[in-house]
Amino acid sequence: MNFKKPILSIILVVSASLSFGQKATQTKRLDSLFTSLAAQNQFSGSVLIAEKGKVIYKTGRGYSNEETKALNNPQTIFELASCSKQFIGVAIALLHRENKLNYTDDITVHIPELSSFKGVTVYDLLRHTSGIPEYLFGEFTNDWKNERIATNEDVIAYYAARKDSLEFAPHSAHQYTNTNYVFLATIIERVSGQKLNDYLTQKIFKPLKMNRTFIYNRRFEPKKIKNYATGYVWINNSFEKAPEDDKRVGRMVPYYLDGIVGNAKVNSTVEDLYKWMEALKNNQLLTRQEFDEVMEITKTADGEKVSYGFGFEVRKNGANISYGHTGSWDGYITFMYYSSVNDRTILVLNNFKNGVCAYETMNEILDDKPTSKEFIKKVPLTEEKIKSFVGEYTNPEDPSQKHIISYLDGHLVYNTDKLNWDMRFFPSSENTFQAIRQGGTDGAIKFTPQSDGTMKLEMTQYGQVIGNGIRN
Repeated sequence: MNFKKPILSIILVVSASLSFGQKATQTKRLDSLFTSLAAQNQFSGSVLIAEKGKVIYKTGRGYSNEETKALNNPQTIFELASCSKQFIGVAIALLHRENKLNYTDDITVHIPELSSFKGVTVYDLLRHTSGIPEYLFGEFTNDWKNERIATNEDVIAYYAARKDSLEFAPHSAHQYTNTNYVFLATIIERVSGQKLNDYLTQKIFKPLKMNRTFIYNRRFEPKKIKNYATGYVWINNSFEKAPEDDKRVGRMVPYYLDGIVGNAKVNSTVEDLYKWMEALKNNQLLTRQEFDEVMEITKTADGEKVSYGFGFEVRKNGANISYGHTGSWDGYITFMYYSSVNDRTILVLNNFKNGVCAYETMNEILDDKPTSKEFIKKVPLTEEKIKSFVGEYTNPEDPSQKHIISYLDGHLVYNTDKLNWDMRFFPSSENTFQAIRQGGTDGAIKFTPQSDGTMKLEMTQYGQVIGNGIRN
């Protein structure tokens, strides 16, 4: 009698059963993670995780629209913020393939108005080795008079008129600068003769069937878009959310810079972005040679390692490669990542400024490991107990420094007598409170009663004390 086939069948059944149980446990742990984060005001968005070419988890939490209470789901469209840069980088690679530009072209070949930036190449723009000033958090934003919404041409005209010198010699250093990708977007339009959205749609989005991906400037050219996630922040002294340009928030920079594209403004879904990541991995869009150039790790003239390709942050270890990007702008927090070590893709899109990606915790769950304390869970404390920590805490070494702790809807709020930080903390134990901070920064406040009846406050970041005070 041949026992091999029955034994093999039993082994296959047991393996499949173990695999199913493992996946069910992973799904349960991931659901628990995102449910907890959503309840703690640390996540509102969509997630997709894939391994070895298969989607193993996708979900949505929170509202895409706070007014209608429409829910986020894997088909919801989000602004990608700086995750947009990779599409610009690949578009430049496609124009290079078409012999419409060279990577070594001087910026003045395509944007002659920028004569003061002569010496900067397309390569320098792509890899952030240009020395060009930052427009977004620099003088352009400060000088823009908010008479109308700015565009790329306004940024170019600004620097052309000023004739600013470079901050360092091209290719001598690496400095991440949003302006580089604004100029690259304009180069794409001038070289292709098309609007940026038209070129990206024709060459990338349509071929990859990314049917819910496009450039969108929601103030400059507003449209009605189904299942669209608005980016939100908290209104001061409230847990109510609103867009940054809402009069109750009053941050108008995102409004008046809304017409600028390249460094941001690609909008997409986690499902479409997965098609993109698979296309990159499988050389559907780029040849292997083009992919290697897009993901190349280079060095500056001074020998500094540049782990940034054409719109991608890149890491390599032998034959293994990982790449992706993060983004933060206008109430959106975004994260895109692929690792060849386990053939794993993780995509997280938030439409809330204090949202997190939970990258380390997700990987621990996927690797069937215990989760670390990256995201500490909220514990129930009575309102009376939480309010017992409210008050003014003075730094004993510098009495001019005062920490102001107030109460808001089951949370403590941190400010100083000089700055309105509006940082919210939820209880994580009887006397410690965890920060709800943009990007999930590990901040905490610990309160310790003293023998003389005073209360001591210690503020920590990643376990290091960064501030302290005493309440009498």
